[in-house]
Order: sequence, then C-alpha cells, then structure tokens
Amino acid sequence: MAIGGSYPSQGKCRGSVAAVAAVERPEGLQAGSALLTASAESTGLLHHGGRLREAAQRYSIPLSDWMDLSTGINPAGWPVPEPPEHCWARLPEDDDGLEQAARAYYDAEHILPTAGSQAAIQALPRLRPPSRVAVLDPGYCEHAAAWRRAGHSVLPVAAGDIQQTIEHCDVLLLTHPNNPTGATFAVEELLAWQARLARRDGWLLLDEAYMDLTPEYSLCRHSERRGLIVLRSLGKFFGLAGARVGFVCAHMDLLIALRTLLGPWSVSAPARWVATAALRDQRWQTHARRALQLQGERLQQLLDRHGLTPAGGTALFQWLRTPRAAELHRALATQGILTRLFEMPASLRFGLPGDQADWSRLDAALGALSSMGVEA
Repeated sequence: MAIGGSYPSQGKCRGSVAAVAAVERPEGLQAGSALLTASAESTGLLHHGGRLREAAQRYSIPLSDWMDLSTGINPAGWPVPEPPEHCWARLPEDDDGLEQAARAYYDAEHILPTAGSQAAIQALPRLRPPSRVAVLDPGYCEHAAAWRRAGHSVLPVAAGDIQQTIEHCDVLLLTHPNNPTGATFAVEELLAWQARLARRDGWLLLDEAYMDLTPEYSLCRHSERRGLIVLRSLGKFFGLAGARVGFVCAHMDLLIALRTLLGPWSVSAPARWVATAALRDQRWQTHARRALQLQGERLQQLLDRHGLTPAGGTALFQWLRTPRAAELHRALATQGILTRLFEMPASLRFGLPGDQADWSRLDAALGALSSMGVEA
C-alpha cells in the first residue's frame, strides 16, 4: 500500500559534525557559502563524489576535460524522454502511478516516495527518542551525521562486530551493499538481527542504494515488519541522481509519521513522471544489469592488472584500500580523472568509465602512475 494524500501537521566522511554548528553564520549568502566551503575543506566535513567544478579549479583543468569516476553512478543511465508539459504546470499527485510502479519494482507492500533517500536519512532520526545507534563503519557518512545532529549517540561498528553490538544498541544502520567496501550480509542474518531489535522496539535501517543489481538480496519484500526500514534510490543503477527520487519501504505506521514530518509534494511532478517510467521499463533494467555486471568485472580486472587490487566493491564501483590513497588521488586528478578519496581508512573508490575512450584513458593513466613515482 502506498502513502498518499495530505496529513495534518504534527569525503571526507570522518570529519567533525559539531564543527559546522560551531561556525558563526556571516551576513550574505555568498559569504556564507564561501565560509561553509572553507570549513568543509579544513575539517573534512561530509564531502561526496561529483565535485567536478572544485576539481577543475584546483587542478586548472577545464571542466569539459574531466572524467568523473567519483560517484558510483551508472554512466549509461536510463534514457530520459521529455516529460509532458502538464508535469510543469500541476502540483504532484499521489495517484499518478509512481507508488504502484515502485511497489511492483521493489516488491514492497508499503512505500513512500521522498526527495532522494537523503530526505529520509535526515528525517528518520527525528522519529525516535534519544537512542544508541550503531552505524556500519566505514560507510556512507550522511547517516551518522544525521543521527548525531538529532541528538542520538552514534557508535561506529565494524562488520565483524555487529553480532555482539546488537544487544547494546537501539538502531542498527547498514548500507547494504556497503558503500564504499561493497560488503554484504545474508538475508537470514539481517532478519535475525531485525527480530532481536524489534523485541525492544529497535530498528534495523538498511540503505540499499546499490541493491538494484542484486534484487534477490533486498529486504524490501520483508519491510512490512515493524522496526525494519529500507531506503532505495533511483540515483545509482538508473543514473538519475539529479531527479532526487528515493523511496522508504517500512511499516505503514512509520510511513505515515514520516510523511507527516516531510509534508506534501516532496517529489516534483516531472521527477515523479520520469521515475514511474524508469521503474516500469523492465527491458532496460534487464539489459543494464547484464551490462553493468560485465563492466564491474572489467574495472576490477583493469585495476588488478596495474597492481591496484580492489579490497571490495560492487558492479558500479571498486574500492581500493591503500595508505597512498591521497597520492594516487592527486596523481589521477592531474590527468583529469576524479576518484573518490576516503581518509579513514585511507582508500579510493573508482566508478565505471562511460565509453571505450574513457576505458582507454583510465588504462593509460593507471599505466603512467609508476613513471610519476606513484604506486599503491
């Protein structure tokens, strides 16, 4: 069942979130933006991939000359047609077919569209009293930051320590498959953890942003269980990150509370139209899964051939853990190739090249590393 209608109102990934709150807000939007950017650069606050304009300025390479491998987004995303004109003139409507298409695609009984999964990431912590939140580490940094901002106690937890941590937390938060490591967990194990948490009104919160390539391992089909929340997004597999369309699969009571908190019209009418069409395009989805699996294997083999053996990854990215990650990042950036740099642990994430010319360019750039005196 979908949630519709109106309800009454009721990078650097391991930086210090508190540092943002401590920055005094200057007068003027331009000054504020400059200060926030400078603060992020100095403290390592929540940087993400895709910062091409910043890289172009830093390395004095024109924006058009860059190859962006930093995001983990499908470089051959769903081909977007022109939305009908009425999408721009009318308010979004809940009975336009999006919820039905999403329920069918994700095999979820209840679902709520959101402005990307980020909207849910920021809002969900506000639906719980102060809690102990175990967050898989390393992982997508926005989760821990959002729970800390909402006043919860956040405990980073390694994959191997989850079993003994369950009894000491109220919320277990996993990116699954994990970003950036690609780590996965068995469905039976996840459901067992969820059952243990639910017995004391706890949550298992899964961010399945990279799950589209292996839907058989998704917990969306179990998300009617109380205390199980699954986030999905059209940004990675479908390559529609700019549309800002995500979904929350969970028990109806939680979705009603979340919808009330987010308010109406969280996803624009054009974005809803595009998302509905993409979710219904089974032929494209089948082709994309096959192609991306092959490309993921190709990227893994390419890195391995150059002595950069990945420590993990998915079909959409490969993760290289090395103490010389920053040096490798800079060396590739000087050649106009942007990767995703992580500081803790020191590592790089490589997304997929877009076409044969990009594959050849990456191959050549990796081959040039040794002549630049840079090795993993």
